[in-house]
Amino acid sequence: MRARKMWAWILTGMLFILALITIIPFVWMFISSFAPNSEIVKVSGGIFPKPTTLSNYQGIQEKFDFLRLFLNSLFVSSFKTVVIIYTSAALGYVFSKMRFRGRNLIFGIVLSTMMVPWAVTIIPQYEMMTKFGWLDTYKALLAPGLVNAFGVFLFRQSIGGIPDEIVEAAKLDGAGDAVIFHRIILPMSRNSISALAIFTFLWNWEDYLWPFLMITDEKKQLLSVGLKMFSGRYGTDYGGLFAATSIAIIPVLVVYVVFQKQFIAGVASGSGK
Repeated sequence: MRARKMWAWILTGMLFILALITIIPFVWMFISSFAPNSEIVKVSGGIFPKPTTLSNYQGIQEKFDFLRLFLNSLFVSSFKTVVIIYTSAALGYVFSKMRFRGRNLIFGIVLSTMMVPWAVTIIPQYEMMTKFGWLDTYKALLAPGLVNAFGVFLFRQSIGGIPDEIVEAAKLDGAGDAVIFHRIILPMSRNSISALAIFTFLWNWEDYLWPFLMITDEKKQLLSVGLKMFSGRYGTDYGGLFAATSIAIIPVLVVYVVFQKQFIAGVASGSGK
């Protein structure tokens, strides 16, 4: 028992140190967002800036239409998160509870797509968007990736843990697959939904390369690309960049706070089996 307690304390200490290493850069960025550029670029100086200023936050909108790009990113990330969760849950239900020829083969093909680096698919997808005439439109941002192999795998594992007797009992009562999926499977998959919601929203919120390639109209651009406006030819407005980035982190934190209780349980249910 003493050895277990000792290892528990050691593990807790290591996790605390790792948490500090992870959090300190964000804390420094937030504090520096209240400092003028002359203070930020100083080699020596304290953690807290002297003097403090709100001009970095007040001047964000002057660099570019921050609010519009923020709403664009929020719309694209939220839309893709909802759709990916639904398609992943639906396909997870098909692969885990339905019996048909070639099921394992098709599922293996879906999993194999996870092994293909995303960078390899950029050129083919770009050519597809060009042929469809979707360049510089929201379709180019919304359509790709609406079916996610990782999400399908996660839901297939979690839904597979739901007893078949529940599904069979619903069918005996006259429920079809659509009713079973929406009224039984989805409510029992809250943990997986929460885990995938956090991952998907984060991936889409921080995506830079794809919107940079697809969108040229500044009004349709996403916030991740718009932040480069703070980097000019002769220098970088670090204060404004830190202020805009601090605001850009808020939606990710909100999503995590909302789904944090089911997050660890969802990851465990998808990987434990």
